[in-house]
Amino acid sequence: MDKIDRINRPGWKRNSLTPKTTTFPCPGCEHDVDLGERGINGLFRNFTLETIVERYRQAARAATAIMCDLCKPPAQESTKSCVDCSASYCNECFKIYHPWGTLKAQHEYVGPTTNFRPKILMCPEHEAERINMYCELCRRPVCHLCKLGGIHSNHRVTTMSTAYKTLKEKLSKDIDYLIGKESQVKSQISELNLLMKETECNGERAKEEAITHFEKLFEILEERKSSVLKVIDSSKKLRLDKFQTQVEEYQGLLENNGLVGYAQEVLKETDQSCFVQTAKQLHHRIQKATESLKSFRPAAQTSFEDYVVNTSKQTELLGELSFFSSGIDVPEINEEESKVYNNALINWHHPGKNDKADSYVLEYRKINRDEEMLSWNETEVCGTSKVVCDLESNSSYAFRVRAYKGSICSPCSRELILHTPPAPVFSFLFDEKCGYNNEHLLLNLKRDRVESRAGFNLLLTAERVQVGYYTSLDYIVGDVGITKGKHFWAFRVEPYSYLVKAGVASSDKLQEWLRSPRDAVSPRYEQDSGHDSGSEDASFDSSQPFTLVTIGMKKIFIPKSPTSNEAENRVFPMPTSIGVFLDYEKGKVGFYDMDHMKCLYERQVDCSNTMYPAFALMGSGGIQLEEPITAKYLEY
Repeated sequence: MDKIDRINRPGWKRNSLTPKTTTFPCPGCEHDVDLGERGINGLFRNFTLETIVERYRQAARAATAIMCDLCKPPAQESTKSCVDCSASYCNECFKIYHPWGTLKAQHEYVGPTTNFRPKILMCPEHEAERINMYCELCRRPVCHLCKLGGIHSNHRVTTMSTAYKTLKEKLSKDIDYLIGKESQVKSQISELNLLMKETECNGERAKEEAITHFEKLFEILEERKSSVLKVIDSSKKLRLDKFQTQVEEYQGLLENNGLVGYAQEVLKETDQSCFVQTAKQLHHRIQKATESLKSFRPAAQTSFEDYVVNTSKQTELLGELSFFSSGIDVPEINEEESKVYNNALINWHHPGKNDKADSYVLEYRKINRDEEMLSWNETEVCGTSKVVCDLESNSSYAFRVRAYKGSICSPCSRELILHTPPAPVFSFLFDEKCGYNNEHLLLNLKRDRVESRAGFNLLLTAERVQVGYYTSLDYIVGDVGITKGKHFWAFRVEPYSYLVKAGVASSDKLQEWLRSPRDAVSPRYEQDSGHDSGSEDASFDSSQPFTLVTIGMKKIFIPKSPTSNEAENRVFPMPTSIGVFLDYEKGKVGFYDMDHMKCLYERQVDCSNTMYPAFALMGSGGIQLEEPITAKYLEY
C-alpha cells in the first residue's frame, strides 16, 4: 500500500531531486510494470469483479441492513439504492428525493448496495470520453481519441460489440470445456490428495533419516571432544606436577626451610670428623641449587598452542553439507557480469549442459565491519540472473546461489562479495540546453550518452594556434542540481577518448565557464585543467566551487596535492566505470573505481550554491552514464 501511495502521489518536476516513480512491481512475475505519468490513476477499474464481490457481500450481509443515507437520526433501513445518485434510500426518502414528473424520477435504482458502478465506462486517459472501441494489440478498451492521436493510433482496433461477442464466445467455450472435464478434474484432485499424503510420509521419513545422520555426527564429535579434552587434561596435570616440584625445591632455599635450614644446623657441628663427613655431600647439593638459581628456567611451558584444535577444513565441509546432488552441478556466479549500483545485479551460469536445474535460490547477506555475518536472505529465481533491491549504502554483501531439480538441491556456489556505493544513486541526464554545443558534441536521444566529434569545425579552430589561441573544452552538465544530502553517480569513458574531464561544479562557476568566449581561453591558465598550471599548485588547500579529474588515453589523472606531487603517483589505469560521491553538507567530493568501489581521490569543495554533475571533452571522446539497475535492465 505504501508503494501504491507513492505512485498515486502527484507531482514530479524535472529539477526536483525526487526521482520519478512510474513503475510498480507485479506480484505475479516480479517484474516492474510501467504505469506511465498518470500512475495508478491510469488503470481501469474492474467493475465486473466488483459486481461479483458485491454479490457475495450482499449474501454475507443479509443479516446486516444497509441504512438510508438521507434519513434524519435514527436512520431507517434502506430498501433501494439509486445508481445515478450513488446513495441508498428508504421508501419515504426515495419518494421525497425522486418526485414524480421530474428527471430524478427516471433514475435507475437497484436493491440496497454500497457498490455503485458507473453506467458508462470512461477512458482513464481522456476522462470525458466514453469507451467505444477495443485495441486488439494491447487487449484493452479505448476511446476514439486514443485511436486518433494517442498511443493506439497505429494499432488495430475493433468495435466494442464485436470484441464483446468474440470474447464471450471464447470464454463460453472454455467454461463448457472445463464443465465437460469435471470428472477428470475430480480424479486428478483425488490423485493430488494421494500425492500429498505420500509426500507427507516421505517427508517425515526423510526428516528421520536426516536426524539419524546428524546424531551420528554428534556422537563422533562428542567422542572426539572427550578424547581431546582428556589429552589436554593429562598434559595440564603433568605440567602442574613439574611446577609443584620446582616450587618445593625453591622453597628449600629459603632461610629456616629445607636445604638452607639443614645447612645452618650442620654449621653448628663442632666435631671436625663428623662435619667433614656431612659437609661434602651438603656442599654438592648447595652448589647444584646455586646453579639452578643463577639460570632460572620453568620446568614446563604454560602455552597450549600445540593443543589448538584445527577445525577449518571440517567447518568448510560442514558448511557445504547438503543432500546428494544426483548429478546436479554447482552453479557458478559470473563475476564479470555481476555488479552493484542502485541495486545489485547477480548473473550466474550452470556448468551442466544436459542436466539443467528447474530453479535456483539466490542467497545474500550483509557483512558488518567487524566481520560479523548476519542471517541469509533467500529469493527463488527461475532464470540465471536476479536484481536485488533495498541494499544499504556503503555496505558489503555476500551472494551465493544453489540449484534445485525437483526436490534435490545442489551445494552452494562460491560466495561473491560486492560493496555498495557510499550514498544513494543520483539520477540525471545530460542537459541539451545549458551550454550544449551541437557543433562539437553529439547527444543521443536518451540523453545518457555524449560524444565529442573531432571533425571539420575542430580542424578550423586549430588554425588559431598560429596566432596564440587554443581550442577550449566543450562542457556539458547534468539536468538536475543538488542542494542537499549525499549523492553518488557513475559513468564510463570510452577507451579511445583523448581528453575528458568529469566532476562537480557550482551553478556560478558553470555560468562563468559557459559565458567565456569559445576558443579563446588557454587551458594553461584554467584551474584544475589537467595541465601543469600554477593555479593548481596554489589552490589545493582552499575550497573551490568545482573539482574535475582528467581522464584520457586509457588513464586517469589525479589533481596535485601536498601528498602526491609526482606524476607516477597521480596517474592510474582508467577504470571500466568511474563513480562520483558528493557530500553536500560536508562539502566533500570523491572519485571511485567502480570495479572495486575504491576511492581514488577525495577533496573539499565549496557547496554554497547548487552543484551540478559537470563534464568536458576535447578531441575525440565519449561518455556514457551508468544505467540504473532495474528488472527491465535484465530484459534490455
